[in-house]
Amino acid sequence: MLYWSGMKINKNTQEIHMSEKSMSKDTRKNVILLHIAVMCFSCSGVIGQYVQVPAVQVAMGRVICSSLLLLAISLVCKDKLTLDSKKDYGLMILTGVVMAIHWSSFFQSIQTSSVAIGTITFSTFPLFLTFLEPLLFHEKIRGKNILNALILLMGVLITIPEFSVENKVTSGILWGMLASFTYAVMTLSNRYFSSRYKGRTICLYEQGTAAIALLPALVLVKAEWRPVDFAGVATIGFLCTAIAYSLYVTAQKGVKAQTAGIISGMETVYGIVFALIFLREIPTVRELVGGAVILGIAFYSSLHSED
Repeated sequence: MLYWSGMKINKNTQEIHMSEKSMSKDTRKNVILLHIAVMCFSCSGVIGQYVQVPAVQVAMGRVICSSLLLLAISLVCKDKLTLDSKKDYGLMILTGVVMAIHWSSFFQSIQTSSVAIGTITFSTFPLFLTFLEPLLFHEKIRGKNILNALILLMGVLITIPEFSVENKVTSGILWGMLASFTYAVMTLSNRYFSSRYKGRTICLYEQGTAAIALLPALVLVKAEWRPVDFAGVATIGFLCTAIAYSLYVTAQKGVKAQTAGIISGMETVYGIVFALIFLREIPTVRELVGGAVILGIAFYSSLHSED
């Protein structure tokens, strides 16, 4: 009896080890996919520097390409595309307009200054979440989060060489902060939607609305599109947005929220590295120090997000 019990225990132990090994492989696979997705996200700023049309048209092309691909995927997967209420339709449209402002200001930040400035200032969105989230969701503002927000702001101030609107770095930072603020608003909106709809459906509605909102820029803003501009914008839309997003959402489900948050923070690092390799953009000492402060707080917030 003991012999058979021992064999059963050993068998169960082996099954547990095999299960843990399988989970470990799946986790590693998901982590790799997350890094690939974040790398694709980070390439958008670098590719955007090769595109010579105005930022608002880059943003327009991005969301048009991305929303078309997401629509095709949704139709093939037979996703439910209707929303539950008029309120949700209204909020989704509003979020799409905010997304249009977000992408336009992000590319304007990069075109005005550099990839480093654009991505570093974009990473400050937790600064706005600290105050907006408790306000909208009736949650208590925590002293620790206020301290983190102040340190984030200090990182931004370190990055600014001198505060002057005529200064390209300052102008880039202001555009980047607008991109950061609008991203924070989108994050809060998606927090509301995430428990109600598929991520792909949310993204399709928001990007489709953003595409419609930005269409007038095609007429109002004059620009000559070269073949390289079409190729660059299409790559940003398909690879750096739709495909990257699909990879991210798929992989995110298989890792801890903290892990996903930390890897997401690597977007800034990858962006600066790619800009150094492909654009020969060398960050200044102030940008590196300010960026280190901002990224440090972002990583800390990810690690302690559930505290």
